[in-house]
Amino acid sequence: MTAVLRIEDLSLGIRTEDGLRPILDGVSLEVQRGQVQGLAGESGSGKTITGLTVIGLEPNRSEISGHIWLDGQDLLKLTGSALNAVRGAKVGMVFQDPSTSLHPQLTVGSQLTDHVRYHLKVSKDEARDRAVQALDRVGVQGGRATLARYPHEFSGGQRQRIAIAIALACDPAVLIADEPTTALDVTVQAGVLTLIRSLVDSLGLAVLFITHDLGVMSAVADRVAIMRHGQIVENGLREQVFTAPTHAYTRELLASLPGAKGGLESRADLARMFPDGGLELASPEGLEL
Repeated sequence: MTAVLRIEDLSLGIRTEDGLRPILDGVSLEVQRGQVQGLAGESGSGKTITGLTVIGLEPNRSEISGHIWLDGQDLLKLTGSALNAVRGAKVGMVFQDPSTSLHPQLTVGSQLTDHVRYHLKVSKDEARDRAVQALDRVGVQGGRATLARYPHEFSGGQRQRIAIAIALACDPAVLIADEPTTALDVTVQAGVLTLIRSLVDSLGLAVLFITHDLGVMSAVADRVAIMRHGQIVENGLREQVFTAPTHAYTRELLASLPGAKGGLESRADLARMFPDGGLELASPEGLEL
């Protein structure tokens, strides 16, 4: 299977008055087409900065080395308009809280059509048609009337679906989802996870799914990478990581899951239950790292 996105030996430090503060240290990761690559870690582990660096949104005063390959192109070598042509078009991003990622004073239609017209250079009518199709694909019904509404007129789950629609409106090869269910209640979490999984399966989408919740990770990811102190300490198939982890840190995290009973098979079984849409897949009792 060919990697759509390949992060190779990525290191990042932030220049401070006291010198260079290391954040990422030799991160290597591949995201395959039609798969969800999970990236889990505690706060400050570097998982979110890894995702942001892919689309050129790393912190100011950063020093970066390594490579980020997308279809044979090194994204770290791109700047300005070349990077803008990738961000949103070839790589979509969904952030944690749609209340902040969606502009409160712009209609949903404006945010969708402006995005589409900028990247795809289509007419206003074609952009509106694509916007309606994008909303319908993520389960937000209402046709063109929906485009005239503002983000505050939707529920939290619907707002996150709209954010996903915007991220996918230009048919990117890769979707980066950074804690996309953390701000949602358990029922809505399950719906968003089911949506992401169905988009991966139906569109062949490659997803980098970032989360601190190993319960959510067990439900949606095909592969799981565990991050600590800016390094990936373990990476493998979901069943392998959850049932036979090789790193002591991973074993400690999994042993801390509620109901783990010292063994990990029960959490791995959640992934096999996932197609049935059980709400336990997005259990709020998942480990808060």
